[in-house]
Amino acid sequence: MELMIPLKNQAGLPYYSQIYTYIKEEIKKGNLKPATRLPSTRLLAEHLKVSRSTTQMAYEQLLSEGYIEAVPYKGYYVLEIDGLVHTGQEIKEKGASLLQSGSPDSRTGSGFLVDFSPRGIDLGAFPFNTWRKISKNTLVDDNREMFVTGDPKGEAGFREAIRTYLHSARGVNCLAEQIIVGAGSEYLLMLLSQILSSDRIIAMENPTYKQAYRVFYSLNYQVVPVFMDQQGMDVRLLEESGADTAYVMPSHQYPTGIVMPVKRRQELLSWACKKEGRYLIEDDYDSEFRYKGQPIPALQGMDQKDKVIYIGTFSKSIAPAIRVSYMVLPKSLLAVYREKVSFYASTVSRIDQNILYQFMEEGHYERHLNRMRAVYKAKHDVLITGLKPFEEQFLIKGEYAGLHLLLTDLKGRTEEELIKEAEQAGVKVYGMSGYFIHEEHNNYPPTIVLGFASLKEEEIATGLELLKKAWRVEE
Repeated sequence: MELMIPLKNQAGLPYYSQIYTYIKEEIKKGNLKPATRLPSTRLLAEHLKVSRSTTQMAYEQLLSEGYIEAVPYKGYYVLEIDGLVHTGQEIKEKGASLLQSGSPDSRTGSGFLVDFSPRGIDLGAFPFNTWRKISKNTLVDDNREMFVTGDPKGEAGFREAIRTYLHSARGVNCLAEQIIVGAGSEYLLMLLSQILSSDRIIAMENPTYKQAYRVFYSLNYQVVPVFMDQQGMDVRLLEESGADTAYVMPSHQYPTGIVMPVKRRQELLSWACKKEGRYLIEDDYDSEFRYKGQPIPALQGMDQKDKVIYIGTFSKSIAPAIRVSYMVLPKSLLAVYREKVSFYASTVSRIDQNILYQFMEEGHYERHLNRMRAVYKAKHDVLITGLKPFEEQFLIKGEYAGLHLLLTDLKGRTEEELIKEAEQAGVKVYGMSGYFIHEEHNNYPPTIVLGFASLKEEEIATGLELLKKAWRVEE
């Protein structure tokens, strides 16, 4: 088939974006039926008189969001999207800004030559001088206002800056009054526990982010693990679990790296709408870092029934020590917030909020994100290239987003054996089994989690050479 896509030579609206938007809308409207075969990227490029890389970028974004699938040796086909809920306001195109990182003879702080920790970040490119200047200006002229109690939700200007960023970059639809600023996601989850009833049953993806599980467990919630398939949390198993709240990471699941396609997101929203009082908690912890296509829109932007509680953080994008996170409450929970917990003072000082507000308003945050995307992509590419010899022994996943990759063993070795062999070579690696809520629920094959954010490029290369010898990988 041929696609008659009207391309316009318009500044700020690249051709790949126009192709992606056109095909997506045709699928949404039903003009492109499920199982319809799309033209190849080569044929479409020739037909539209554009480069093949342009059509490939458009298809890759559609693949990532679950509108189409690639069938080996056959081509691209439209996927079935049932009951699609339109966002009302699609993500604005950000162009190039959304497409844009210990020496081997000394031991790291963990006691290893190389530590592939999935939790670290790179602070080498942080704009310390800019941060220092803003901090100084914030305290100039005896600004006493910064030292008195502020808005419990967070400073109004700062919350508006967060709202603007979330809407343009993540497709989140909310008002500034729905945003609550807090010192870390753990605090916000504890605050949320006082807004929601204490008898809730919370479903979590398994494996999952264990820190969130520890918080729920410490709050005496009943937590039920729900297994995932290749698209994320299995909604059938979620329904059977008896849960009324589901904690999910649809944009980049931790630690599996799964990007939840649009159909599964719709299924989750449908589950939440079936019964009164059901909610989805969306943890959008590192959605800024994607190396192929654009960042995937947030689940919250698809929600028209007030069912998604959205949580984000600056810890991954700026620095963990800043300890500033935010929660977007559905409008239906605002009255509960005001009644039950609005007397709590904000746990983030007005000084820190004002510094981060100016950092965002003056454009430093967006520039920093673009810089870090380039930094992390460079490291990511070094890791991917260095892992080529490992492909006969390992299945490599999660290579298009986030700050870690997964290596699943194909040679029958156990996770413990792989970790021990790496340790003997002076390399610290991490097993997938550590992310399961209960060890007996571990249904994953032996898998290693390799983080790269805190390592220098030469450390990544050194670590891979050591792993190559430890795991007897042949060139």
